[in-house]
Amino acid sequence: MPERKPRKDAARNREAVLAAADALFARRGSPEDITMADVAAAAGVGKGTLFRAFGDRPGLLRALYEARLEPVREAVETGPPPLGPATPPRQRVPALLDAVLCFKLDNGRLALALEESGSGSPYQAEHYQRWHGLLRTVLEQIPGLTDGDFTAHALLAATRADLVAYLAGQERLPRERMRAELAQFTARVLGPDSPQGPTAEG
Repeated sequence: MPERKPRKDAARNREAVLAAADALFARRGSPEDITMADVAAAAGVGKGTLFRAFGDRPGLLRALYEARLEPVREAVETGPPPLGPATPPRQRVPALLDAVLCFKLDNGRLALALEESGSGSPYQAEHYQRWHGLLRTVLEQIPGLTDGDFTAHALLAATRADLVAYLAGQERLPRERMRAELAQFTARVLGPDSPQGPTAEG
């Protein structure tokens, strides 16, 4: 029993850190302005606690990203159509991409910070590999589509955080226009009988 209290403290500290980081990212203009010391101070914990829980700044970004993404993941794994597993593949693929796009639009600064943080390619990130694997699996259920692996990469490229930020910022492309363009692009890739407009909640 003596280990139970530290575990509860660790869980409480983790929740406090994620809440503090979430609030800081919502207020600051650039994620690069936020340091681990800022997050520790806002959460009321020591920097050592922060590093033990998350390892480093990219680890904290990943944890915050995953926490925000959890409702989408639940909808994808166990929810009803159009995101859930019972959805026919031609309807599910555009819905999944629309959900990714809407998430990037709603969490743009965090998504950009995560894609730009750490070493190596963003394509090696766990969240990217998970989306790619899911899309590939669904695409391979579509008759006549012969390369689900490449097609999944190509479709996800249209939802990269830096592209989404550029289109929303410099190009000033409205949210609904961006969703419609992505849906039309996806329909062209998938071929006839594919949905032509946004299909997921956003």
